[in-house]
Amino acid sequence: APLQVTELVLDNCRSSNGEIEGLNDSFKELQFLSMANVELTSLAKLPTLSKLRKLELSDNVISGGLEVLAERCPNLTYLNLSGNKIKDLGTVEALQNLKNLKSLDLFNCEITNLEDYRDSIFELLQQITYLDGFDQEDNEAPDSEDDDDEGDEDDDDDENEAGPPGEYEEEDDEDDGASDLGEGEEEEEVGLSYLMKEEIQDEEDDDDYVEGGDEEEE
Repeated sequence: APLQVTELVLDNCRSSNGEIEGLNDSFKELQFLSMANVELTSLAKLPTLSKLRKLELSDNVISGGLEVLAERCPNLTYLNLSGNKIKDLGTVEALQNLKNLKSLDLFNCEITNLEDYRDSIFELLQQITYLDGFDQEDNEAPDSEDDDDEGDEDDDDDENEAGPPGEYEEEDDEDDGASDLGEGEEEEEVGLSYLMKEEIQDEEDDDDYVEGGDEEEE
């Protein structure tokens, strides 16, 4: 039931009229929502998700109306708006009311071409620590949010933790992907039993034919 769902990934689904069918206020426990590349033009139909902490909206066609976020997802700590049609600081100003927002991504939005883009955003959104993955002093954001809270006390640990696990995770994913989808299943399905049967039959058939053929000719 939607009530228990805490993470929902709807990437690459197609939205109609700016909404995703079935995504509604019943997802009370949702903490992570990803709607990347769903042709979302506006957030007007976004349901109220009071526990939502992370929202991924990359590669859509959102150009404004960001004030909806503070109304419906007041507890957001991470927001990714990369690859949208966000052009000016006025649009982003609407995020000032997201008091818990720590990290904002605007990669590949036109706004990133503005002169003093980073300084302007940090000035405008005093509450955020990370813009496009780096803080104002160009320190990289730690990978996981759980480290975040402890990280404020001593940054050194945090950075060391963030490095290796991050790289490791990525490699992991690739391996999993390959073995789960690719080699593993094929070997089992096609590879072993199927091919062995085929080969055995072929060999037997060939022998018979060859022998039979030879005898007849003689």
